[in-house]
Amino acid sequence: MLTQADLTVPTLGPGRFDSPLPAKGRKLPDPRIRVRHQAREGTEELEGEGLFFEKAGPREKLFFEPAATTAAFVTCGGLAPGLNNTIRSGFYELTHNYGVRRVLGIQQGYRGLDPHEGLEPLTLTAAGVDDINDMGGTVLGTSRGGRDPVDMVDYLEAHDIDILFCIGGDGTQRGAHSIAVEARKRGSDRSIVGIPKTIDNDVPFVYMSFGYPTALEGAAAVLRQAHVEARCHEHGIGLVQLMGRDAGFIAAGAAVAAQEANFVLVPEIPFPLAGEGGFLEALEQRIVGRRHAVVVVAEGAGQHLFERGDASTDASGNQRYRDIGLFLRDRIREHFAGRGIATTVKYFDPSYSIRSVPPNATDRFLTDRMARNAVHAAMAGKTDVMVGSWNQSSIWVPISAAVAERKRMNPDGDLWAAVLATTGQPNWRAAEGD
Repeated sequence: MLTQADLTVPTLGPGRFDSPLPAKGRKLPDPRIRVRHQAREGTEELEGEGLFFEKAGPREKLFFEPAATTAAFVTCGGLAPGLNNTIRSGFYELTHNYGVRRVLGIQQGYRGLDPHEGLEPLTLTAAGVDDINDMGGTVLGTSRGGRDPVDMVDYLEAHDIDILFCIGGDGTQRGAHSIAVEARKRGSDRSIVGIPKTIDNDVPFVYMSFGYPTALEGAAAVLRQAHVEARCHEHGIGLVQLMGRDAGFIAAGAAVAAQEANFVLVPEIPFPLAGEGGFLEALEQRIVGRRHAVVVVAEGAGQHLFERGDASTDASGNQRYRDIGLFLRDRIREHFAGRGIATTVKYFDPSYSIRSVPPNATDRFLTDRMARNAVHAAMAGKTDVMVGSWNQSSIWVPISAAVAERKRMNPDGDLWAAVLATTGQPNWRAAEGD
């Protein structure tokens, strides 16, 4: 259960310098955003009543004197559309609006903050960032996995970096939190601000993370292609594996957007594979009746179908999952061969092609908003904080609260209801409840 203390953003101290932004006509925000107005079912009690987030935006007083401040950006984890746009908008907010004169780029993710790697920071300039908003990937490079926070704070101090913007998913934010904790132990006035990036859309306190809208658009296009392949072959099956280790937002959202999927399998809802009422039986009924089908599976779905022997993790600390896409492909072929039904199974895994493209207009808007609000937080002396979005407003939330859990799709929510309506697939959630 969250308390107000969990949502109180740490600060390095009171503001010491007048901000140049109010003089430019910027309207300062109201300070608070209510956490929740929704009443619990069957009661009049309001969940989260009396709890507030701190609203993001410029403040009248700054902790850092802009002309004497050095800021740096680091991009970590997997690629997502919009990384370069975030760097560019943050750079221009710092330099053009606040007057910060020195902005750096950390190379190769948290590797670049390890003094033992010998990677010197890049000096960012207007000429250098001017055109990067039309490029995919990240001009700073990236890597997975963290480094010793002691070494990373040593690096910040050695290069006189006052502000560090950490752009990445939950693993990146956990790393940012560890840096902030180490800096606080030393009494070192360094502002550490997280900017959430994940195409899986699974970061708490963020309604829509940047990268997700572009990924959704690309995934929907692949579903339409899979539908063409399936319907052009008798008993054709298009099987598409999409991103989503622990959350099915992309698979579900793409299915609703494309309106071509007949089955959507997500991590939040375990499904029976074989036997009466299982996935393979339902797929057979679809093939016999309609002679083609499109199946969408999130990469983290169906892990209950594997033996629990592999508990290894990747460099970011995530548990390694078994390949559900290839598993389903083989089981589908075996099932129909055993029934004497000739099928053509076309398998699609577009993950990396979706990750590496430039962002669409929605992501360009999201990255600009997040980057500028991250700068406002840092200049005001906020630290160990992440930019979020709540009730159509931008907020600041302590990173410790943001990494305490992972956002997942609500199986009883509107998105999954839309999936069931558009696909007509069995409601295995209801069967599980029975």
